[in-house]
Amino acid sequence: MPPSLRFFALTIAALCIFLGTCSEPPPLTEQIQYRGTLRVITRNSPVTYYIGPGGPMGPEYELARDFADGLGVKLELMVADSIEDIVPAVESGQADIAAAGLAITAGRGQQVAFGPTYDEVSEHLIYKLNTGRPRTLDDVVGARLEVAAGSNHAETLERLRDTHPDLVWIENPVAENEELLVAVSTGEIDYTLADSNEFAVSQLFHPELRIALDLEKDRRLAWAFVKQRDQSLVAAARRYFDRVHESGMMTDLKERYFGHAQDFDYVGTRAFLRDINRKLPQYRYLFEQAAQSSGVNWRLLAAIGYQESHWNPTATSPTGVRGIMMLTEATAGQLGIEDRLDPNQSIVGGARYFVRVKRKIPERIAEPDRTFMALAAYNVGFGHLEDARIITQIRGGNPDEWLEVRDNLPLLAEKKWYSRVKRGYARGWEPVNYVDNIRNYLSILEWKVPDERIKQASRTDDSLAPPGRDTG
Repeated sequence: MPPSLRFFALTIAALCIFLGTCSEPPPLTEQIQYRGTLRVITRNSPVTYYIGPGGPMGPEYELARDFADGLGVKLELMVADSIEDIVPAVESGQADIAAAGLAITAGRGQQVAFGPTYDEVSEHLIYKLNTGRPRTLDDVVGARLEVAAGSNHAETLERLRDTHPDLVWIENPVAENEELLVAVSTGEIDYTLADSNEFAVSQLFHPELRIALDLEKDRRLAWAFVKQRDQSLVAAARRYFDRVHESGMMTDLKERYFGHAQDFDYVGTRAFLRDINRKLPQYRYLFEQAAQSSGVNWRLLAAIGYQESHWNPTATSPTGVRGIMMLTEATAGQLGIEDRLDPNQSIVGGARYFVRVKRKIPERIAEPDRTFMALAAYNVGFGHLEDARIITQIRGGNPDEWLEVRDNLPLLAEKKWYSRVKRGYARGWEPVNYVDNIRNYLSILEWKVPDERIKQASRTDDSLAPPGRDTG
């Protein structure tokens, strides 16, 4: 055999041996680490991922980013055009993971593998207040019921049709769940289905939405993975979520994104939405200017101002606090504010005071907890906040976590506890409500008020009804 042919034969043989030994690809986690990116598909919604004033936000985004960091790779985020596109993207290998608030369903289970459950939700039938609450699914027959195509809601309706054969609905191929909730609030459609976490957040923006029926309870949420023999990525996710639950990270995420939505106030929310259009345009520039000089988010300043006075520049309390930011005479004097009833001076003073209070909060306390504690101190005083932190520590809690301090602030009104701290009695439930309200207002402002411009005043329905799921 000529040398050239002999060399060629040896090369082929070596290649065959190499291929034989490498017929099994490396584990998926190693492939991802070699690639340097984790490809995650998600969707835009308040409960998954969105762009906030400070950049990318959302519980699914934070979890995916943290998981990617743990693998030592960058997060490559893909945003689906519709829910219907998410599972096929994972099934085809276009995405490594779907982190999109997906409920585990039988239909999806045929296409993808699910990781560990990280949360549970209920599915509700949603209607608009004052349109008549359906008491059973039979009351929905003949009305316009619409859900997102490819959603767990579509699967739920398919199952329910076995017992309600006359049930008819539309599966929208382009709309997100949030869009359909808006469509119910505007009367464009009669009903939709929503997961409990999405509904709680959406009701802040659309307070006329109500729950008619609970259709499914204890729906388990999980990440979705491609179905294959290699389970290394699923195993890594299982270890990750074990750590997430053990560390309290999941509790913190739920509190940060959904905790403020628990105490829904229909009348107050409707009034705030109207005032965004009617009052805020007069003062937005002043809030923005104060934000530039103080470094405080202007929407946060606006939320504080609304909680204090409902953006009323002449507001005066029986105790003598005055103006949009409701400054005391002593505080105004310390801040160099001469006229508390002047909107500009009041807002500047409020911004300065908040910065002063926040500087007292230990820097080791991470955001957003540091801001929440500063808000509580703005309301009840730094000393009482410190007392609540001491009580938290006495009771075995973490005084640097707002969620735990929040639970202990009301104890300042109980002699058993306020007698053990320096400043004594305080109406400790007030700063809790104060912070929760501001968080609600801030959340609405972040979603409703774009940076470019504010909507001009529009006609709104002044008819109000008390909150409650049975109204209408």
